[in-house]
Amino acid sequence: MPSVAVKLYSVFFKFLLKHRLQNRIQSPPDESDPFGVTSRPDETVAAANPSFADGVATKDIHIDPFTSLSIRIFLPDSALNPPEPDSRPPKPKPRTAKRPGPDPDPDHRPSGSPNSHYYPSRRNSYGPPTIPSNPKEEPRYSYGSANDMEGLNLMSSSGGGGGYRGYSPSQENRRRLPVMLQFHGGGWVSGSNESAANDFFCRRIAKLCDVIVVAVGYRLAPENRFPAAFEDGLKVLNWLGKQANLAECSKSMGNARDASGVIDFKKSHIVDTFGASMVEPWLAAHGDPSRCVLLGVSCGANIADYVARKAVEAGRRLDPVKVVAQVLIYPFFIGSVPTHSEIKLANSYFYDKAMCILAWKLFLPEEEFSLDHPAANPLITGRGPPLKLMPPTLTVVAEHDWMRDRAIAYSEELRKVNVDAPVLEYKDAVHEFATLDMLLKTPQAQACAEDIAIWVKKYISLRGHEFSY
Repeated sequence: MPSVAVKLYSVFFKFLLKHRLQNRIQSPPDESDPFGVTSRPDETVAAANPSFADGVATKDIHIDPFTSLSIRIFLPDSALNPPEPDSRPPKPKPRTAKRPGPDPDPDHRPSGSPNSHYYPSRRNSYGPPTIPSNPKEEPRYSYGSANDMEGLNLMSSSGGGGGYRGYSPSQENRRRLPVMLQFHGGGWVSGSNESAANDFFCRRIAKLCDVIVVAVGYRLAPENRFPAAFEDGLKVLNWLGKQANLAECSKSMGNARDASGVIDFKKSHIVDTFGASMVEPWLAAHGDPSRCVLLGVSCGANIADYVARKAVEAGRRLDPVKVVAQVLIYPFFIGSVPTHSEIKLANSYFYDKAMCILAWKLFLPEEEFSLDHPAANPLITGRGPPLKLMPPTLTVVAEHDWMRDRAIAYSEELRKVNVDAPVLEYKDAVHEFATLDMLLKTPQAQACAEDIAIWVKKYISLRGHEFSY
């Protein structure tokens, strides 16, 4: 059973959530404005940090001028490592005379040796960790070190003051990482891709999975009802493909330089009417859209499943983007015919069934409201492409979550048509156990993220099915 602290926090959480939902129903906002909102004023927001001070650099981008749709990119510092060699056996090196120097195997040096140093292994998808040539070298950040320019390019203003001091990719050491689109939870009416809890979760996933995480800030209800959030998710996937194509075009144009030898970005980059580059530099330098993973949390899992279906329908039109897998973390599924867990656990922790129905009423248009809506029930017929075409799908469920049985049933339907669709069920866990601010630092939340990383790496590793342990 959950701890007493979790039970008490659940009571407080449900009281606040019910109050917010009822207020939104009693005072409906103006739904004629399509711009919408992606965050609430009472949301605790974490500021973006374009440096690698904690191992992950982040930046916010507003990608749609007509709506409030935005993204936050999480770039792990493993992208600064040299590109991994391919799987072919290395060519034999010519023999040379051995020169005196430090022991080439630093992990097996005796503890008393002057150059002894221990390097903890990283969980990477592509091979062994890269060990620096100088054990005494300080870790590289986006500023403050003379060796920064090896893997970092610092942009500054011509006047020397107050310029951009975040990470800007250089021409060397461009290691490409898979891209993961992440959709946050919040019952359609709350949550944010910039919230402190979602920022912490995405940083953890970026490090463990060794991927670039793109957290999607979709429009919230009831300001923008269905299908706004689903369209935003698909729009980000199409934007990712557009960025990949623009990067290739920019690359083919080369680096044009002026008379003084300085790169002329207007000639070497595709720019908009204001002269700003249309190519996102982090994704252009380090993103590999051919290894794209979708990850959704709670109602975000419904968006991820919708985007995966649309990606299957689009086929080659999405090239070079290819969705290779998706992860559904306690999806926000419901239906008119209740399952066993929906009856037994209807008054479960944090999100009980009555409040979730209220959230669905705020999300679905009044004329379309139904618990068997294609966005709500994955088990109804006629939802799109055949299930056998769906990408491999990992489903995470909690023991004390009333939505668990329908998520498990959807996974069983996928397995019937030979789709790799395992289920990870966590005992004594509640809805949002891996992403809620209070539970993020629990051992169970950490274990869940590690289990997700193990499974995802089967489909994003350049060496095929490869486990981290």
